Amino acid sequence: MYATSLGDDGAELRPLEVWHAEELLAHIDRGREFIGRHVGLPDVVSDLDGARAWLKAYADKRAVDGGSLHGIWLDGTLVGGLLFRVWDTPGGVCEAGCWLEPAAAGRGLVTRGLRVLLDWAFEERGMHRVEWHVSSANEPSIGVARRLGMSREGVLRENYPHRGVRSNTEIWSVLAPEWRAAHARTGQNDH
Repeated sequence: MYATSLGDDGAELRPLEVWHAEELLAHIDRGREFIGRHVGLPDVVSDLDGARAWLKAYADKRAVDGGSLHGIWLDGTLVGGLLFRVWDTPGGVCEAGCWLEPAAAGRGLVTRGLRVLLDWAFEERGMHRVEWHVSSANEPSIGVARRLGMSREGVLRENYPHRGVRSNTEIWSVLAPEWRAAHARTGQNDH
């Protein structure tokens, strides 16, 4: 079990495991509408069985090196998460994602956590490209992509049916050489 500090405010990044199902459900219940504005996670984690099934699906992905799930805890309470929804080691491409409950928004937790995970993806695992797929209406998540130095590559128009409405998805990415160059310029290996 690891816990990586995300700063001086009591925030930590930890693995999110099947045995966290009750904690995950309580977290989703605290932010169900807020979290569900742009992503379908609250619809999948609608009860304890749904929480367990979703966590098990990511445990299975991790077991075959196909994805991973990480929780963000603030002062011991699960307040959000980060994931690699897609992880293609041979291709060197992965897709990162996130969610937060409202009480945790605006504190930089996602950006700080993703810096840790992107360092790991590029430096430890040899990824070449990390993608970020985000609803065009999700300004906070687009802000994360910008803060991480990602480039906006395009828009998939009305590709994602979310709660009966088709939304656009922006594709952002950062490449390993860009990530390393940005770190060399700013000295950002400070987590």
